[in-house]
Amino acid sequence: MKEEFYTEKRWLNWMNKVKDSNFKLTEEDDKNSGAVFIYIMDDVVLACLKVIARCERTVIAPEEALAEIAAIRSIVFSEAESMGEDADLMLESLKTSLAAVFVSSQRYIIGVFDRETPLEEMVAKAVAAEKEENLDGAFDLLSQVGARVIGGESLPEIGEIPYCMTAELMDGIDAISAAMLGDDSYKDDDGSEDTGGVD
Repeated sequence: MKEEFYTEKRWLNWMNKVKDSNFKLTEEDDKNSGAVFIYIMDDVVLACLKVIARCERTVIAPEEALAEIAAIRSIVFSEAESMGEDADLMLESLKTSLAAVFVSSQRYIIGVFDRETPLEEMVAKAVAAEKEENLDGAFDLLSQVGARVIGGESLPEIGEIPYCMTAELMDGIDAISAAMLGDDSYKDDDGSEDTGGVD
């Protein structure tokens, strides 16, 4: 049976959890209610890294791995019903962050990215590109940073980035970095069991 890396049911389960959280943006920034968005990000990042691990072990071909990443992206970017203004804003921010994860994963699988320029320099160039309203250029640079992080490079201390698209994309790359440093059992399981944990 073909392995499923991520399913629509899994995503909808997370959306139900967002709805149940009654998330509100407040000055105090209640981290408990916002935690669900972090869990969603981690869950999707691990699914992408699992695809990459299967590809590296030649369990699946690169073309199939690219298609699997595209399928996960399609699920995440599907239209969802409104869950309240604040939750909708957080979800849009989350999707921007995950966009960096998807393109970084695809770049890594294809193997076409800048391997020489220091990562902090690439991030600085991305911030500058966004200031000049070159959003495609910023996204392109950061997807290459993400590909290198997937390849095992450590993300340097970047410092505070003012709130902008680049900062949201970097949240996705930070999540990749954290996952790479965390439990790597996703690389070894045989894919026969779905450990969703969100039913």
